Amino acid sequence: MLKNVLGRFVSRGVCGNGGRNSRPPCLYVPASYFRSGQPHSAPRSFFGVEDYLDDDNSRPYTYQKEKKSKNPHKHISFKQRTVAFMEPFTLDIFISKRFVQASITHRVTSKQVAVAGTNSKDIKAALPSRCDIPACLAVGRFLAERAREADVYTASYTPRERDKFEGKIRAVVQSIIDNRIDIKVYLD
Repeated sequence: MLKNVLGRFVSRGVCGNGGRNSRPPCLYVPASYFRSGQPHSAPRSFFGVEDYLDDDNSRPYTYQKEKKSKNPHKHISFKQRTVAFMEPFTLDIFISKRFVQASITHRVTSKQVAVAGTNSKDIKAALPSRCDIPACLAVGRFLAERAREADVYTASYTPRERDKFEGKIRAVVQSIIDNRIDIKVYLD
């Protein structure tokens, strides 16, 4: 059907030159376009978007660069600038279906000061199950001992977005607090 319509369209001479050696205007695709002020000949891209190049990195503009701040001149408060130095240690807890892992990390240097998990040899042999509440309490106790050996007595904990501060996570934190490590819990 489309072939018949286009054939009639071209044979009537609507396209110019009496229908000889020309394309209908609806199917005309430019063979050249401008990049940074200079014409370049290239075929049109597969998705129908010309590959214009960015000025700074010469990649197609269809790729997303890094996210830019909505307000680059935004004021950063004193607390935001100094919280990493005032509370340098953070607690990280990961609980899966098979094991429990907790670590205390230094914020500025990103070094792990103390690590404990149910996959380690010393805890694995002593536990009947590696992912229940008694396992979480054991991980908290071992982590507190190792943190005290590294002279860490305070840490801060912010749960991940998907985690609720209850059950196994709360058991790990409570076990660490019971073993004389001060944990500040920030719930948003």
